[in-house]
Amino acid sequence: MSASQAVTGHNASVNRATAEIDLDAIAANIERLRAAAPESLLQAVVKADAYGHGIVPVARAARGAGADYLGVALPSEAMALRESGDTGPIMCWLYTPDEDLSACAAADIEISVSSISMLEQVVSAGQRSEVRVGIHLKLDSGLGRNGSTPQEWEPLVREAKRQQDDGNVEIVGIWSHLACADEPESPATQQQLRLFCQGLATAADFDVQPRLRHLAATAGTLAFPESHFDMVRCGIGIYGLTPGGGLGSAADLGLVPAMTVRARVALTKVVDSGHGVSYGHTYRTSAQTRLALIPVGYGDGIPRAGSGSLPVDIRGKRYTAAGTIAMDQFVVDVGDDQIEAGDVVELFGAGAAGAATADEWAADSGTIGYEIVTRLGARIPRSYVGANS
Repeated sequence: MSASQAVTGHNASVNRATAEIDLDAIAANIERLRAAAPESLLQAVVKADAYGHGIVPVARAARGAGADYLGVALPSEAMALRESGDTGPIMCWLYTPDEDLSACAAADIEISVSSISMLEQVVSAGQRSEVRVGIHLKLDSGLGRNGSTPQEWEPLVREAKRQQDDGNVEIVGIWSHLACADEPESPATQQQLRLFCQGLATAADFDVQPRLRHLAATAGTLAFPESHFDMVRCGIGIYGLTPGGGLGSAADLGLVPAMTVRARVALTKVVDSGHGVSYGHTYRTSAQTRLALIPVGYGDGIPRAGSGSLPVDIRGKRYTAAGTIAMDQFVVDVGDDQIEAGDVVELFGAGAAGAATADEWAADSGTIGYEIVTRLGARIPRSYVGANS
């Protein structure tokens, strides 16, 4: 860095904005989560473009850090991983009745099944591809989304066992998903554990004893050892964010945020007292002051709900978004500070030296850290650092 850059905070690697992904942080988070469930396999969940971090680089880093499985929601995400060269176990779980799953079957993608009609869809895909499909039967133990109801569970298990005996599928896993594991005092987790174990017992009555029973996501992995079973599925934790405030902050949990988002000040100007800022003039200056324009907005995934509250860091000092966040830009009031066009703005990151984290942005916007990183738009390019970059 040149002397002028050191003075102004300029950074040539940041143009309008960039999101830097620390793949070493992802590896360290996986190591932390593996240590929490040392007897279980670990599935790294990389759905939704790896929670906005970039599915292929994150998947490679996760494999390098010892992830046994990759998990995605959509068949298209699973196929993107195969097309990138990944040859390890991959599981996907969300598809509609008219989707052709033949490519997934042919690519050895393991597919979740929640109903007899879904089972039939998967069997047909395997027959078209002339392969035996690995499946994970999902029980709705209380989350109320995907998964077979307890009432429908026995017929599903019976039919899946018949299809396995006919050579059409292999029942690799039985799984479910916890609703309130980020609330340690909630009775829901123990209720779901009981229902899940009952579902496993019903499956065993039909001689279905898969090698993978899995229930816990990040919160369960960290807070409920009894939920670990044969594999844990970790999403938000591998990106270094907390699964819920009830468990503490990311730092409390030993997790390191992997994404740092920076922009550059596009313009500064001095305005008089009483000057309105942005749409609706929800903010007016209280004295003559300098305004700095940050060239990102809700079109880039910056939460409009954070208008007037989102913290940013410029030259090591914290400022707050002034007025309404617009589609492409927002403003901060920097007072008498000599902030200049071109200065680097850290929007959120690892929280070093008092800068904000995605979890803090979430609290200021009335949402969760998951949404802050996942909604970040394609107009903000990703760059990668670390040994796996």
